[in-house]
Amino acid sequence: MRPCTSLAEFDTCVELQKAIWRYADVDVVPSALFVVASKSGGHVLGAFDRERMIGFALGFAAFHGGARYVHSHMAGVLPEYRDLGVGRRLKLLQREICLQSGIQQVEWTFDPLELKNAHFNIVRLGVVVRKILPNLYGITTSRLHGTLPTDRLVAEWAIASPRVEAVLAGRAAMGKRAAARVTLPANIAEMRQSDPEIAKREQSQAREEFERHFAVGLAVTGFERGEQAASYLLEKWSARSGSD
Repeated sequence: MRPCTSLAEFDTCVELQKAIWRYADVDVVPSALFVVASKSGGHVLGAFDRERMIGFALGFAAFHGGARYVHSHMAGVLPEYRDLGVGRRLKLLQREICLQSGIQQVEWTFDPLELKNAHFNIVRLGVVVRKILPNLYGITTSRLHGTLPTDRLVAEWAIASPRVEAVLAGRAAMGKRAAARVTLPANIAEMRQSDPEIAKREQSQAREEFERHFAVGLAVTGFERGEQAASYLLEKWSARSGSD
């Protein structure tokens, strides 16, 4: 795990996008933007198996008002290297680099229908979610998205917070009972290919539930998975103090 600095490494990140997300060229982030990120307060991180790059993370410098944070635009690992802890190590390196730079917040978006990613973000990293962005990227060429709108939840990773430190130490992310939950079928990702109309209805219902809960001050702080369904767990949340 290390920062990427050469044009050849940035070109490899472009090729990895096609292998990981199966994008057509029109949806691929070009190497020039990797250069921009690395030179303007962001970063490009690579995961390597000997000389072969097997994953990467792309982060841009960003601001909320006057507060700095990093927008982690992409993080992915080749299919044959998944479930080996590579993605988590990339995120931990990202956290370390941000803390060294005095940055205490990292944010990114993720697909609420990708339940494995949701578990990783919420349970393994300790993110909090307070916002959903409907159809953020429009309909893309990725087979993973099917023909569904690209709804995205916004992951807020307060990397220096007691919550995140506790989660990274192996303690539970959620400290109290859920005030609400948003539940999806366990096979919703596969359903996009096998039955897109049903998947679209499930997606629409989940979107409406997230919007309703976020509007009254609830936030996603936990996640549960079962054989038949998975649930986002929400509780009352204060950004200033953590959890109410």
